[in-house]
Amino acid sequence: MGPRDAEASFRQEAERMRWAASWIRVPRVLDQGEDETHEWLVTTAIEGESAVAARWTAEPATAVKAVGEGLRALHDALPVQECPWEWTVPARIAHARRRGIVVPEALNDAPSIDRLVVCHGDACCPNTLLDDTGRWAGHVDLAALGVGDRWADIAVAAMSTEWNYGPGWEDALVEAYGIEPDRERIAFYRELWNAT
Repeated sequence: MGPRDAEASFRQEAERMRWAASWIRVPRVLDQGEDETHEWLVTTAIEGESAVAARWTAEPATAVKAVGEGLRALHDALPVQECPWEWTVPARIAHARRRGIVVPEALNDAPSIDRLVVCHGDACCPNTLLDDTGRWAGHVDLAALGVGDRWADIAVAAMSTEWNYGPGWEDALVEAYGIEPDRERIAFYRELWNAT
């Protein structure tokens, strides 16, 4: 339960989790509701711990590998053609502007799309759950899930390694995802993340 949020609501989270559950492991929605000031979401638990639990921050190589592999599995599993939501650059900028955020005009000039996927929308390391062996076990916090370039997620996931494990883990996450770092797209999508 918490105050209503203009950026991402529990209603959006519930809709996206129900949809994604057909292809990936996410908490099962039991109840969701809202009133004039607050909203709530009740889900089942997934067995596992956040990739930033104390055990995993003490084992960053294991955690970073799991987050990268889990993100790739999410991108490979969710069907773009069946996804009803969008997380493209124009959609994100429009959403930010509706919330009164001034987005730099330069962000309208996005790099070409590398690979269109269903993005997590908040692929920071805490939103991947790990099992006892250190492999990814599921995903949480899907309120912004939608179709976009895979680098929108990869850039944010890699950036969050520094916040959660310290410097030097960004390329390891991209490697665990299974591709080479694209510095231009990483820089652009980080700037977009920070601006919106």
